[in-house]
Amino acid sequence: MTARIARALISVSDKTGLVEFAKSLHEQGVEILSTGGSAKAIEAAGIPVKEVADHTGFPEIMDGRVKTLHPKIHGGLLGRRSLSSHMQAMENNDISPIDLVCVNLYPFEETVAKGADFDTCIENIDIGGPSMIRSAAKNHESVTVVVDPSDYDRIVAEMKDNAGATTAETRRVLAAKAFARTGAYDSAISSWFAGELGETFPQRLNVSAELKQTLRYGENPHQQAAFYTNGKNRAGVATATQLQGKELSFNNLNDTDAAFELVSEFDEKPAVAIIKHANPCGVAEGATLIEAYNKALSCDPVSAFGGIIAVNRTLDKATAEEIAKLFAEVVICPDADDAAKEVLAAKKNLRLLVTGGMADPEGEDMTLRSLAGGYLLQNRDAGRVKRDELKVVTKRKPTEAELDDLLFAFRVGKHVKSNAIVYVKDGKTVGVGAGQMSRVDSSRIAAWKAEEAGKNAGETALRTMGSVVSSDAFFPFADGLLAAVKAGATAVIQPGGSMRDEEVIAAADEHDIAMVFTGMRHFRH
Repeated sequence: MTARIARALISVSDKTGLVEFAKSLHEQGVEILSTGGSAKAIEAAGIPVKEVADHTGFPEIMDGRVKTLHPKIHGGLLGRRSLSSHMQAMENNDISPIDLVCVNLYPFEETVAKGADFDTCIENIDIGGPSMIRSAAKNHESVTVVVDPSDYDRIVAEMKDNAGATTAETRRVLAAKAFARTGAYDSAISSWFAGELGETFPQRLNVSAELKQTLRYGENPHQQAAFYTNGKNRAGVATATQLQGKELSFNNLNDTDAAFELVSEFDEKPAVAIIKHANPCGVAEGATLIEAYNKALSCDPVSAFGGIIAVNRTLDKATAEEIAKLFAEVVICPDADDAAKEVLAAKKNLRLLVTGGMADPEGEDMTLRSLAGGYLLQNRDAGRVKRDELKVVTKRKPTEAELDDLLFAFRVGKHVKSNAIVYVKDGKTVGVGAGQMSRVDSSRIAAWKAEEAGKNAGETALRTMGSVVSSDAFFPFADGLLAAVKAGATAVIQPGGSMRDEEVIAAADEHDIAMVFTGMRHFRH
């Protein structure tokens, strides 16, 4: 069923396309009601417009807080045209129908993002706008509601095709979109208010996100999936610009996020992280980006095939040329120079993403995971152990070079699925053991992978010989440590806190191994 638009109310903060939309409505014989800046913009364009105060016969008061909260507005929106009792009530109270509402809300989210003070944020909470949107959306049987300027053209075109009317299908779609917008708006306000009150975990959790991309499928082809953004400005895959390549898949997005979060841990030197199935198969620092890349790739070049590459510096031509030799799914970087872009442009299927900056490894953020019937919410793991916080628990102290590698290994281990064991030597990973049920198995797998990579490279010495090793959680028994000793590790970093710490420390002393405790665990499930 179509519903003709004879009268429209327009009140927008975002004036994108406003004049063109108002002109099109006027050309189709629509009377336009408006307020404030919207009315001025429409009038300045030579389009007839009637102030809401003139329509209601009631002045705008309280610095604009009360202007559309009036029976002649909400009665005109909520009155059901199909009910004679409603129409009679409108006639008895001199209420004219309003057939279209075009409203976008005070920029509350943008105001908060700019760091405005409390009072300014409060004043940017829209009251009349959401009320009109909800009234119009509820009565979408007769009223068209539009909250997004991108819908203007659709409405105008449909009116032209239907003698000034919109279709029931369109009104229903727009109503759903309107309720989603007011829901997201209220969610933003409640989340901000909870933060102002210091409530990390409010009694009622409101989550708001905007659809960025409908994906071809999910983790597997039989699963449906989509990518949503939460409006936060944290640099990463959600804020990145894709310069080339195929559409990102569900797994691409997940792995790219893991890669960029990991490489963002390192800022003092050029660093590269190569990720496969959300786990690192090579991470390294270097004097240059190309050196860091080659060191990272050497850790496990077999697993790196088809992986995700993240760098923490502007991508240059030399590094891009080396990357181009490998089949990679995605490259993500803070920026890329023109020469690097030109090199990678030849790899048509490679996705190149630039973020404009690095993620803050110690920045505040939350992670949300769904369970059957609920959610788990926690602070993102922003824990970072510093050199002077380490506690040496063995007779032998680590050397300065070992300390550098130990801290590097522990940062990498934070981004490895538990149980996580990471061997590092000279600022690069040489073996990574991830996701095992037994910590000793992770230790053995990491050493075995290092040995296999060395053999494939034609090396005779074990890569783990003289390395350091990191464990994301304490060694419950000495066996995990002894596996690292067997692999040739000379120093260990781990949280400590096991009932058998003394046993593990004694095993380290027996083999002249240096060991430090962090007091901080980095489980990642």
